[in-house]
Amino acid sequence: MFVATKRELGELYTFFRLLADGFVSLGTPEASKDETARWPIALIQRVEHDGARRYYVEKAEIRIVSGQLSKDGAFTPLPELEKRTFPREDFGSAAELILHLLKSVSGDEVEVSEGLEAFLDAVNIYDLEAKTEDRTDLSIAFWHTDAPLAGFCVRCRLSPMNPLLDGGRTANLKLEQTGVKFAVPTVNKVNALPESPTEVAERMMMIERLGGVLKYADVADRVFRSNLLMIDLHFPRLLAEMVRLMHLDGITRVSELTERIKEVNPLKIKDELIQKHGFYEFKMKQFLLALALGMRPAKIYNGTDSAVEGMLLTDANGEVICYHQSCRKTFADFLYQNTRFEKGSLEKDKYGFLERENGTYYFKLNVKIGLIKRK
Repeated sequence: MFVATKRELGELYTFFRLLADGFVSLGTPEASKDETARWPIALIQRVEHDGARRYYVEKAEIRIVSGQLSKDGAFTPLPELEKRTFPREDFGSAAELILHLLKSVSGDEVEVSEGLEAFLDAVNIYDLEAKTEDRTDLSIAFWHTDAPLAGFCVRCRLSPMNPLLDGGRTANLKLEQTGVKFAVPTVNKVNALPESPTEVAERMMMIERLGGVLKYADVADRVFRSNLLMIDLHFPRLLAEMVRLMHLDGITRVSELTERIKEVNPLKIKDELIQKHGFYEFKMKQFLLALALGMRPAKIYNGTDSAVEGMLLTDANGEVICYHQSCRKTFADFLYQNTRFEKGSLEKDKYGFLERENGTYYFKLNVKIGLIKRK
């Protein structure tokens, strides 16, 4: 018996469910299943510390072939001895067992039974989370085994989910403190406000009460600045305003914050562009898609999508749905309706305080965006 995190089990559940079903339904913008669109799965590739495994979906069985991946992603099978087959229904039973654990156990860690552990060993799974450098969790060939593999990240609403954007300190935005010039004791007083869920908002409001003005200045990290400018030359300022409103107004959902931004209009653009063209929604959807398909704060983004081509989302009932870049509008609408801004750790991400740089005080805000846990 061993202990696994719910996130690890959520990824395994998704994998086993797909193998047992042999298909995946496409998702709607509302994060439900599109009953009219399902893609048959021919094989799933999963990478572990000792190489890759291919799980071929056959009529009643799953055939497992172990192999090695070259630098360009080509798969070379190991000798014939490595091929094994298991009934597909075994993967369905294992999936149901994991689903029960995810739903019934409180806390983030789960004890895995000896029976499930034995099954994982039998089907050559030793790493509970896939080991890839390109941030994909699973790669899938749809329709037939010769089809190109599509890389997916997995998100499971029954477990804590990795954020879409979790840049730590590299995802900080700088607001310059202007207006009244603060003396050091005043700065110390602002920074000494006690720890609380609203301490960032309280500091910003205190700065304003004391006559200070916080004005967008820059992105703290050079690479992240350039990445945001690829979306729009004014996007960093727009993002800073959204994060500021998230703290001050308590609105977290991306769609609701965007509606608020349309009223505030921080970029001072024409009403026609906002209403008829949907400028602010369009820019946010572009940004969310870029994040889902590989943009990272500290890695140069040139507009080319990464190895991640889509997302597999397991909902609270254990249904797995698929979003793929070939259905770009649906994917973008799903992200827009199902994401929220989150608050990272102030201590770890180093934001939410007045800090002096070259004689000027700055107040940093941190950008963190994740999927909404449940509808």
